[in-house]
Amino acid sequence: MTRPTTAFSGPELCAKSARDVIDLLRKGEVTKDDLITASMARMEQVEPAVNAVVTPCPDRARAASAAKDSALAGLPIGIKDLNAVEGVRTTFGTEGMADHVPSASDPLVLRLEDRGGVVLGKTNTPEMGAGANTFNAIFGATRNPWDTRMNAAGSSGGAAVSLATGELWLSHGSDFGGSLRSPANYCGIVGLRPSPGIAGGSSAHLGFTNGGVDGPMARDVLDCALFLDAMAGFDPVWPISFPAPETSYFETARRDAGKVRIAYTPDLNGFGAVTSEIDTVLRDALDNLRLPDVTVEDHCPDLPRLDEAFRALRCLSFMGSYQVTPERITKHYKDTIKGNLTDARAMTFDDYVQAERDRATIYNTMANFFHTHDVLACPVNGLAPLPVEVEYPTEVAGRPMRDYIDWLQFAFLATVAGLPALSLPVGFTPSGMPVGLQLIGPPRGEGRLLQVAHSLEQALNLPVTLIDPIIR
Repeated sequence: MTRPTTAFSGPELCAKSARDVIDLLRKGEVTKDDLITASMARMEQVEPAVNAVVTPCPDRARAASAAKDSALAGLPIGIKDLNAVEGVRTTFGTEGMADHVPSASDPLVLRLEDRGGVVLGKTNTPEMGAGANTFNAIFGATRNPWDTRMNAAGSSGGAAVSLATGELWLSHGSDFGGSLRSPANYCGIVGLRPSPGIAGGSSAHLGFTNGGVDGPMARDVLDCALFLDAMAGFDPVWPISFPAPETSYFETARRDAGKVRIAYTPDLNGFGAVTSEIDTVLRDALDNLRLPDVTVEDHCPDLPRLDEAFRALRCLSFMGSYQVTPERITKHYKDTIKGNLTDARAMTFDDYVQAERDRATIYNTMANFFHTHDVLACPVNGLAPLPVEVEYPTEVAGRPMRDYIDWLQFAFLATVAGLPALSLPVGFTPSGMPVGLQLIGPPRGEGRLLQVAHSLEQALNLPVTLIDPIIR
């Protein structure tokens, strides 16, 4: 289906790309306060319909300083409500932290502020980031701007919606089981899960683990690359921190991609359940990409025990957080989180060792795959958005889902193998909902992945998402 007819009634500044606004800031043609005013005006327009930026902090943003020659030059940004911002209510979406106001910012927030980002608000997330539908007992549900009856996925749902509606130019996300990729897919924007260590580190309590990562979300690929540059670089505060490349991700993304070799799999060899509707949209997009320098073939390497490896990694993360969280907070956790903890306690040391073996096997398989292909393309999610009241699908394409994790199986591979993965908007369902194509790149291959994604984005020539919420 072609893109539905949409409107954008927000301030003109809000419609510009992040890179164009940064250029205006550097030239002195707009000020940080001009951008804050425009962004807050847009929030007033759309927040009642979508509930994405749940804790704006305009006074703090106006008081912040940012050098014009810094990476972001004073650009207002959003921070997911899982990362502390000094002096700003940070709830993690859980009742036990409803009134929490941190006295210090998360290291990634400090980095972004040091590089010219101005935090203008916290974006909504499900409780503790668990679950791919953004709702919680404090702020309620975030709604999909393409149809406000539907969900925006999660856990970076607020971030994705803030971009699609033009409330913010760049918004921070994080990803373990697709928490950044799924909302990007459902909202028609770009989200990149980087390789572990590229954009900071992991949990402060499990600093050497690499399942969960922070990453950039933006309206298009070049803005996403620009935001990744602002996040990237070594810092000893993160044990797995990795140096930034000599050539910026933004500059690499802009270069000619040359010959691009794509392998497409609709279901990861039957591992992931996908509706014919989603597969059709993705195949139509790929058919349009069969250009002289782009080859597309149906292929997927063998990925044994991917499910077991992902679930073990996730159990470790949940237990690591739970063990250092006071009972006054954990007693409020929703049933799905309590179920995760039960699963974690049932794991054995042998299970974790086997999972590490499985991860090594899958990584080695993918490393060999990238000798002959640039990206592995597959769905981000196997079905279109569901009504916001539905926490998670109980079946996909006729296949029953065992739990709320099962329907996220397309996210597992990048997480388990530590690979960068990007959600690129490529089309729409017959009902007018966005569909993204997941592109998985080689280890620490963010530059090439962004370059390929930018090339495909240009070839498809889809307009950047800017939308007034469609209220039905």
